[in-house]
Amino acid sequence: MTKNSELYIGIMSGTSLDGVDIALCEFENDSIALKAFESYTFDDELKQDILRVINETTTLKEIGGVDDRLGRIYAKYIARFLEKYNLNSNDIKAIGLHGQTVWHEPSERFSMQLGNPNRVAYETGIAVVCDIRRMDMASGGQGAPFAPLFHKFLFGDLDKKNAVVNIGGMANISILNDELIGYDTGCGNVLLDGWCDKYFGLSYDKNGEIARSGEINNELLNLMLDDEYFKKSYPKSTGREYFNLAWVKSKIIATIEPKDILRTLTELTAKSIVNEAKKFDIDEIILCGGGVKNGFLVERIRDLFGKEVKLTSDHGVSEDAIEAMMMAYFAYLRIHKIPAQLGSVTGAKENLIAGGLYEAN
Repeated sequence: MTKNSELYIGIMSGTSLDGVDIALCEFENDSIALKAFESYTFDDELKQDILRVINETTTLKEIGGVDDRLGRIYAKYIARFLEKYNLNSNDIKAIGLHGQTVWHEPSERFSMQLGNPNRVAYETGIAVVCDIRRMDMASGGQGAPFAPLFHKFLFGDLDKKNAVVNIGGMANISILNDELIGYDTGCGNVLLDGWCDKYFGLSYDKNGEIARSGEINNELLNLMLDDEYFKKSYPKSTGREYFNLAWVKSKIIATIEPKDILRTLTELTAKSIVNEAKKFDIDEIILCGGGVKNGFLVERIRDLFGKEVKLTSDHGVSEDAIEAMMMAYFAYLRIHKIPAQLGSVTGAKENLIAGGLYEAN
């Protein structure tokens, strides 16, 4: 580190519930460098409790319990991370904590992420920046996606006209034109993972092999693509409260083999992404997020797009680390009181300083 550089930690646990990503980032002269990255898994009991809060009738007690358990787990993993890389709390300027989204409903100006930041700040001894979405929502914005601002920070100077697509539980697209545009294209991995869990007893379709063995049901695919969400113009955002297995079952009007439905859901994710990319004058799609590990899904995106499709690693940024790096970036903006330039993405009336700051005592 130089005298003018600062270290931040970013933490992301996404809609896919596949665990906790932690990135250590160094900021210097308006640039970012990834110094270390680790992924940690949720235990099955916590994952199921989170899903129950999301999908079923719950209580304030259960929500509060999950909130504090998540805070403890984040703090535990941060401590493990610091020990591995021989760091102490005084080395870190702040932690950017996304928290675990359990509900996102922009039409009601409401978004909830759990993961008690007071617990994280107290146990780590490091200031925590969290609750990134709701100031944007207070100004009339969607509160999501906010990845496009970071995508422009990373890739805005590339020669080609690019779109960055993050495929997590949901998929979002960033159009890196003069005016930044970004929004959720719809479902990413969430329906694929949910279907695999229910009908194949697997947490995900490894490399898309089950889907590859199935056949597309075009009637079902067209019914799903005809959904109102895909017809909406941007700005728009969505989540598990909309795209879930109940949504899939509401579209099924005949008996279809589970592997054929999985194949159709994979095509839905690929086609809904490419349909949006084709609305813009784009030369290249750059992919990141957990969905890039599904080789068949990436293959379908390439075939449907018909132009260049690359990964962020082709441009020197790890697909696995990019969302945790994003949270370090938003912590950096908040600490330096720099407004997040998200109005063109989310529809907010103003570009505001985003996130609450929880100081370590």
